[in-house]
Amino acid sequence: MQKLVIASNNPGKLREFQFLLQPLGIEVLTQAQLGIAEAEEPHVTFIENALAKARHASRLSGLPALADDSGICVTALAGAPGVLSARYAGDNPKSDARNNEKLIQVMRGVADRRAHYYCVLVLLHHADDPQPLIAEGEWHSEIAHEEHGDGGFGYDPLFWLPEFGKTSAQLGHDEKHAISHRGKAMRMLLEKLKKM
Repeated sequence: MQKLVIASNNPGKLREFQFLLQPLGIEVLTQAQLGIAEAEEPHVTFIENALAKARHASRLSGLPALADDSGICVTALAGAPGVLSARYAGDNPKSDARNNEKLIQVMRGVADRRAHYYCVLVLLHHADDPQPLIAEGEWHSEIAHEEHGDGGFGYDPLFWLPEFGKTSAQLGHDEKHAISHRGKAMRMLLEKLKKM
């Protein structure tokens, strides 16, 4: 595989994928570069949404497609925001800052701060690929009481890592990719690709 399309317009995810795929020599195009609009994500599970996004991008581009669906799942909120993580505070427009503000408000006074990031990656060789490559990763930690750091994206300023004494927004790129949900999922995917 020499070229693939990333089924996302999220600039943070795109930076991470380009960084992670660079060693393989795969040319990474974004669906936006190809004039492809984002797919609908109507499903209640990460895997179904990732499959829908990958099929959409592959069908319209004619290329292999890689889709990610990921989010943060908070134990005390029964797994919310979950698949709605990017739209937790509403859609118009999507806003990491507003999502983080809402999570801080909802978690005010909540003792159980446990949370985990979850990521599922789906790679299709073509739109009707009957055997997609699927990889997943989880990253467990807790929700901070306030934001710290300006790196990363999404809920990173609130994802407190006690073993480091900082949030994931305060980690360097290499440090984050070594332990993050997306880094774990990508390593699993790369292992599957090597076996093909």
